[in-house]
Amino acid sequence: MSGNPATVLPLRNYRNRRRTLYFTRAELNQLLGLYSRNVARGVWRDYAIDHRDGQALFSVFRHTHESAVYTIIKSAPHSSGAVEFTVLFGRQRLSAAPNLGEALEIFRTKLALVPVAGG
Repeated sequence: MSGNPATVLPLRNYRNRRRTLYFTRAELNQLLGLYSRNVARGVWRDYAIDHRDGQALFSVFRHTHESAVYTIIKSAPHSSGAVEFTVLFGRQRLSAAPNLGEALEIFRTKLALVPVAGG
């Protein structure tokens, strides 16, 4: 055999540096709980779970063939080491928090008693 000697290349140099990010079971329970409450109210009709580089996305739709009304994004840890959750309304950022519960606070509505006339 003649020619150049074989060169060993470490695979870590060629692998995708970011891994696919997923929602945990507890996070999915929170998201699906919120989704089911809004389906019961007749507000939401469909959802989708997607994955992008370093992100997991939960999108909700009013109508199946329209764009997502809300998207909840779980982003991979940054240099600080913390995961971030972001809630988008279309493309508008509504909230961001280090945990899903805080990020979903935007969906909690406060009920107020309204006095009834003559009662």
